[in-house]
Amino acid sequence: MFLPETEVLNDLVSRIFRIEDVTSEDPRKGFFLRYRGQLMDEDSASLYDRLAESLIPYNTIPLFRVEDERQVIYLAPKPPDPKKDNISTNIILFVLTVISVMSTGYYLSGAQLEGPLPPGMIEQLVRLLKGFLQGWPFALSLMGILLSHELGHYFMSRHHKTPATLPYFIPLPPPIGLLGTMGAAIIMRGIPKNKRILFDIGVAGPIAGLVVAIPVLFLGLSLSTTGTIEHVAGGFLEGNSLIYLFAKFVTFGKLLPAPLEPQGILYWLRFFFTGQPIPFGGQDVFIHPVAFAGWAGLLVTSLNLIPAGTLDGGHVIYGLFGKNARKAFPFIFGLLIIGGLFWNGWWLWALILFWLGRVNAEPLDQITTLDPPRRLLAFAMIIVFVLVFMPVPFMIFAP
Repeated sequence: MFLPETEVLNDLVSRIFRIEDVTSEDPRKGFFLRYRGQLMDEDSASLYDRLAESLIPYNTIPLFRVEDERQVIYLAPKPPDPKKDNISTNIILFVLTVISVMSTGYYLSGAQLEGPLPPGMIEQLVRLLKGFLQGWPFALSLMGILLSHELGHYFMSRHHKTPATLPYFIPLPPPIGLLGTMGAAIIMRGIPKNKRILFDIGVAGPIAGLVVAIPVLFLGLSLSTTGTIEHVAGGFLEGNSLIYLFAKFVTFGKLLPAPLEPQGILYWLRFFFTGQPIPFGGQDVFIHPVAFAGWAGLLVTSLNLIPAGTLDGGHVIYGLFGKNARKAFPFIFGLLIIGGLFWNGWWLWALILFWLGRVNAEPLDQITTLDPPRRLLAFAMIIVFVLVFMPVPFMIFAP
């Protein structure tokens, strides 16, 4: 591998950095020069841009770090440009997910309960097709929320010139999947320049998703009715977040699900955090498929905002606290284990985060911190997480 002259690189670095010492390193470590010292200006983001631009002719990129409370600049070979993605995979997965979510909407609409199938094969196919098409309100609502979320990430990545794929949707048809999909994801093909850009990409998804999910939820609740909670084997009761409780209160004028007898704050705290006791015989919303999609949008947002690893919430706390954000992982992991006592799905999430959530995405420039507006938004997103989080996402009645 060709390496540029050290004297030339030293000169470029010295224009923005007071060099205290220089160390040559084995390029197999990922970098070949290390500078320790101090940046000449507090505007580290601008200094990074200046140095990065000056290093372009040498196919070299700078890495800004803080080690032992000292500022460090590493010089590394510029990685090859990412290969162009074949979007046919994205399109196929999207179409399969639409079909899968339409199937879920078909079951939610109750079309399969409209009497026995007619005797003729053609008539049966027509009946099934008509029923399948009744799933479009749920499918349009849910796919709109998920697509908005992922495109928020995608367009923010494009805005900041960070290569990223188009969304990959994951179909999961009923009866295996509750929603007909496991969601979607984009893959960053490049490393974000600094914490500000990583933060912007991270929060753009939840914000875009909520902008669609909240109106969908209120629209769906306006189409819903209330009724009695009956103890039916396999019955389903969706979980509550603070914002979902508020939406039901605005729409129906009372907290739902409402028990038979008025209860105090201790009952509501217990029910909110444990899902018990289920208020059989009480009143709850009989949720319309569109409202169910809005509720699912809140659930997806809450799961993405869990403050760990490479989740959107992990990007938020990394932007605020840097590498110290890792110290929160044992507490989050422990809370998920405890939460699994009331909803065993949290144990699966704990396993996933133990595998994927212990490492934060690290930008090229780790010296630049969030500016005041982004810090304010970061704390606002933590509040949003509290508002949308569902301690018990759903309950299925035992026989």
